[in-house]
Amino acid sequence: MKTPLVSLENVSKHYKNLQVLSAINLQLAQGEVLGLFGHNGAGKTTMMKLILGIISADAGNVSVMGVKPDDKSAWHMRAKMGYLPENVMFYEQLTGLEVITYFARLKGQSKAHAKALLEQVGIAHAMMRPVKTYSKGMRQRLGLAQAFIGEPKLLLLDEPTVGLDPSATADFYLSVDQLKTQGTSVILCSHVLPGVEQHIDRAMIISGGNTLALGTIAELREQANLPTKIKPQGVSTALADDTLLQPYLDALGNLQVPEQDKVKVLRHLLADENLHDISVESANLEQVYQHYLAKAEQMKVKSENNNKTSSKKVGV
Repeated sequence: MKTPLVSLENVSKHYKNLQVLSAINLQLAQGEVLGLFGHNGAGKTTMMKLILGIISADAGNVSVMGVKPDDKSAWHMRAKMGYLPENVMFYEQLTGLEVITYFARLKGQSKAHAKALLEQVGIAHAMMRPVKTYSKGMRQRLGLAQAFIGEPKLLLLDEPTVGLDPSATADFYLSVDQLKTQGTSVILCSHVLPGVEQHIDRAMIISGGNTLALGTIAELREQANLPTKIKPQGVSTALADDTLLQPYLDALGNLQVPEQDKVKVLRHLLADENLHDISVESANLEQVYQHYLAKAEQMKVKSENNNKTSSKKVGV
């Protein structure tokens, strides 16, 4: 197995009495795109800051491109990284071109490179205007241009599509796909789940600083045992009267079929000569995400109830 570009081994971090990350493990390969998902305060931004070397872990090991990112000698590694924070801020009086040219030169890149990036993110027409005249979406595109400088080996993107219209969002994911083909690794943190699924290799779901799930969408879907929605049209026997299909029938007339029964149900339906259409819809990223969060909440409530019961027994 090749050495991972990013490695987190049993990494923990706390701020005063607040545990932000607990025993996090992650191996990110070159050219891999990871979707990092969780509620506000889950620890996503802290995890990114650890990888960037902005902060240090309290326990465990963090390695990026073979070095510790918080080490003073890691400056050469940081030059190969791109980062888009959740809230982008630039000098208001500078033009878009001046902003990106400034950051480009910090990485040894030319003004021509800066112009090409502004063209790539779709704001070349506004490159000579001061940033103070930019809309929220334009500022976000400017932030993306900054993150893309120098064709980084590792991109960390915190809520990259906030403020982008559908067209700009599609362009952004096209850029991510292109960078992936060039060998760039990406960690993409987002609350906007629709549209993300087809652009990531794996998903990592965290809550309260703990890893709830890590794997491909297919793996997480299988582990969660979420049903596949099947909707046939033109069957000979009403679904409610079909003894094999009736147990899977929901209130909306769809079949909610567990993964282990999917092939059996599909074969049964396809054997029907009157079947003229069928739709098969696996659980999407949003449903997978909600499943793991709900499971974590149930475990939290159960733990709290157990603690209360134990306290009462001690009191007695």
